[in-house]
Amino acid sequence: MPDRRALLRSLFVGRAALAGLVLVRAALVREIEPDAAFTATLVVLLAFAATAYGVYLTNVRKSGLGTAFLVTQAAMDLLLITTLIHFAEAHQSGWAALYVVAIALYAALLPFSWSIFIALLGAGTYLADAYFILPDIPGPLVWSQIAIFVAVFLVVAFLVHRVRAASEERTELASELVRVRLEADEILRNIRSGVITVDGRGRLAFLNLAAEHLLGLRASDHLGALVLEELEGRSPALYQAIQTGIQTARRVSRAEGTARRADGRVVPIGLSTTTFARPEDPTPSVTAIFTDISDLQQLQQLHLRAERLEAVAALSASLAHEIRNPLASIRSSVEQLAASASDDPDDRILADLVMRESDRLSRLLNEFLDFARVRAGHFEPVDLTAVVRMAADLVREHPETGPGVEIVVTGESTEVDADEDLLHRIISNLMLNAVQALNGPGRIEAIIDHPAQRELPRGAEFERPVRLRVVDDGPGIDPELQHRLFEPFVSGRPGGSGLGLAIVQRAVVAHRGLVLLDSAPGKGTTFTILLHARWPTEDAA
Repeated sequence: MPDRRALLRSLFVGRAALAGLVLVRAALVREIEPDAAFTATLVVLLAFAATAYGVYLTNVRKSGLGTAFLVTQAAMDLLLITTLIHFAEAHQSGWAALYVVAIALYAALLPFSWSIFIALLGAGTYLADAYFILPDIPGPLVWSQIAIFVAVFLVVAFLVHRVRAASEERTELASELVRVRLEADEILRNIRSGVITVDGRGRLAFLNLAAEHLLGLRASDHLGALVLEELEGRSPALYQAIQTGIQTARRVSRAEGTARRADGRVVPIGLSTTTFARPEDPTPSVTAIFTDISDLQQLQQLHLRAERLEAVAALSASLAHEIRNPLASIRSSVEQLAASASDDPDDRILADLVMRESDRLSRLLNEFLDFARVRAGHFEPVDLTAVVRMAADLVREHPETGPGVEIVVTGESTEVDADEDLLHRIISNLMLNAVQALNGPGRIEAIIDHPAQRELPRGAEFERPVRLRVVDDGPGIDPELQHRLFEPFVSGRPGGSGLGLAIVQRAVVAHRGLVLLDSAPGKGTTFTILLHARWPTEDAA
């Protein structure tokens, strides 16, 4: 359907032409029929006034498309057409077809019921004028012509109405399609997974923001250009999956590989592909969805580490109980032998050595038992910030905390469901570990806050997460040691038992939390603890 304002402009132009024609006709008969010429002149002036008003509303004020306005304009056109036919006395000529034209055009502008009204109004006007001019014409001839006009009017109005309805439906569908496309583009551009589409010729068709970040490509630079060679250098697994889809139309349901991000870091990715045919390409296009699975792998490693620690804890408890009693008997026996032995200095030295080593083994067994006994007991609402401050006060007074070590606690009062004793143990172990890592002056900061969901590792489920970070500006941890640091008997300093961080790991897991490590040589170390503000419902039950 044409634009409604364009139709109105056409009607205004046609009306002005008809008005000019009527005005010329009135001037020709002014001497013969002065009353009729005067009436025609009034109609012409009224038509020009209606046209000027319509042009003002539609073109200046950008309004004037209401039903009342359109019905008024239609009545003006019917009056002008009737005046022209009246002067021409052409009721049985082609001029009468102007009624059909006017009704058809207004049928495109007015609702269906009003278009029928205008059609009947035009037929009535024509009939009244015909009887006024030709009262002696037989009735059946006029009525048959009126019947034809009415039939044509109704058919045209009905067809125009159907065309307009179909046009409106098409416009609505097109608008809905545009909306859906915009929503889909918005979703694809903002999801955390990368999405890339490559057509059958190897040209880039789509790349969302996440894919730009993961691959280090800019959509604005490569859109429509050949991109397979670039992909091969940045992600061989992704290149191979897309190449396979183009060549064989085979989809990849699940695969893993690596990708070089924009910052140059290589990260593991999981990917899947789908293929679809385009009419203009003989080979299928391929869409790949891929995501950085570093967080997922990290969570898997944390779960495996927790399982290993549980197994080691059970073994440690069993061995400690089996060894502790015989060891106590051995030490007691050696102590008695040493007391009853002669004054031989060699015997005394050997006895002291056995007792000293027995004491050391006994302390080590106690550490094993401490590691095995890490269990969350009574959970209740605890002010995490207050517990951190108490642990900081304790570590400040520890003998290993030398001068120049600054311990700062940052964060507002934050309540968590936790075992307060176990929570205190976690924090004091981490702070003492930071003091030992500094081995001299430095700064340790404990930060308590509420992280946003996007800051959590992917796959971590926390409804109301609370985060505690213990940050030091020490020398950092050797990358070769980092992935083993939470294992029992692994220590980053000479003389350490290697159980402190293993105890922290087990204590955090007992709270259904996560402990993460971020460290680099010369850039300090950050331990991050994620806890639930409220104990998970399924666990509470």
